[in-house]
Amino acid sequence: MKSFSTQMEAARAGIATPQMQRVAAREQVDIDWLMSQVAKGSVAIPANHNHQALDAQGVGEGLSTKINVNLGVSGDMHDYDIEMAKVELALKMGAESIMDLSNCGKTAAFRKDLIAKSTAMIGTVPMYDAVGYLEKELADCTAQDFLDVVARHAHDGVDFATIHAGINRRTVDAFMREGRRMNIVSRGGSLLFAWMQLTGNENPFFEHFDELLDILYEHDMTISLGDAMRPGCIDDASDSSQICELVELGHLTKRAWDANVQVMIEGPGHMALDEIASNMKMEKRLCHGAPFYVLGPLVTDIAPGYDHITSAIGGTIAAANGADFLCYVTPAEHLRLPDIDDVRDGIVATRIAAHAADVVKGIPGARARDNMMADARKAFDWERMFELAIDGEKAREYYSSAPPAEDGTCTMCGKMCAVRTVNKALEQVDLDLLEKA
Repeated sequence: MKSFSTQMEAARAGIATPQMQRVAAREQVDIDWLMSQVAKGSVAIPANHNHQALDAQGVGEGLSTKINVNLGVSGDMHDYDIEMAKVELALKMGAESIMDLSNCGKTAAFRKDLIAKSTAMIGTVPMYDAVGYLEKELADCTAQDFLDVVARHAHDGVDFATIHAGINRRTVDAFMREGRRMNIVSRGGSLLFAWMQLTGNENPFFEHFDELLDILYEHDMTISLGDAMRPGCIDDASDSSQICELVELGHLTKRAWDANVQVMIEGPGHMALDEIASNMKMEKRLCHGAPFYVLGPLVTDIAPGYDHITSAIGGTIAAANGADFLCYVTPAEHLRLPDIDDVRDGIVATRIAAHAADVVKGIPGARARDNMMADARKAFDWERMFELAIDGEKAREYYSSAPPAEDGTCTMCGKMCAVRTVNKALEQVDLDLLEKA
């Protein structure tokens, strides 16, 4: 039997890979339907051949909304033990994806340990790693240098890589002509913009896109086409720079699919509530139904310290209107590198958004979990409630911190609990509402 390098190539040949079979079983969908979605690109299964620990996940139309956890060291904070503790928490809490965004020094050892340990899919932004890996100043890096870093990540087993290939000369012209309140807030996009300005060259990932696809194809590393021009404040949302880049990403999507390379598209960013739904539909149209991976969107710019909430609000609307993959945002966004408590808060907020959207989208099993929680509450089955909760540990901690006088109830209502009252009334037994002397 012919071997196939990518999930897309296998699907187009009618071959159900073990990864497809795992996703179909997990998502409760028909394997033939899933193969058709992978074949046409509306579902991606990021699964690098070299990621042996991976428990494959599908991202895209008709599947549950996935969440990603960002972590990694910075120049100011570079304790890999802390980052690995965040990895363990993310896996424990069921995150489907982890992105290593380390941007300081030699990152390969941590990346390899992460890939060896993680059952979640792993993403990176190779551009972040270029300066430290190559030990060159940005302006001294060549196009081949950047491709070499991508190849290194692919060889290590990274499942998907964010590549900002859409910030080409046309996109830059739109940005320079129209301007922006916040300019470019994408770290990878800003580095490529600076490199293009310093060298006078075209974006190397755009100019050498075919060579890039050859690297990705060999390892089945999914390309996550990055949004260098994502809005960094709500005033920049849906502007010419963002839309111009999105048009370019749609063109690159088709080129990648022609090469049997799987694609995801990255999106905003910061965006007012009334723009989110239309942006999701526009991306799906311009990028031919490719899975959409969004950061937030954050629906206001004035909540530092609470941006896991502003992100969850936007993420719920985004996912309910077609986004397939939500990147978490923590309370520390815009303020510092998140600590482990921030990571937990970010995961929970994003998981809430993803689940709320899945109920709307009719994802198999989503509403059933809410119904099971309602049944457990009606029966005062606290253990079952903790089991079903998105963060059962916190639910148990809250409940246990204030024991009620009336068994089965909680200290919010005690004997005045509405559920208790109706249960007893239906059973035609004494309500026993008066406090005992």
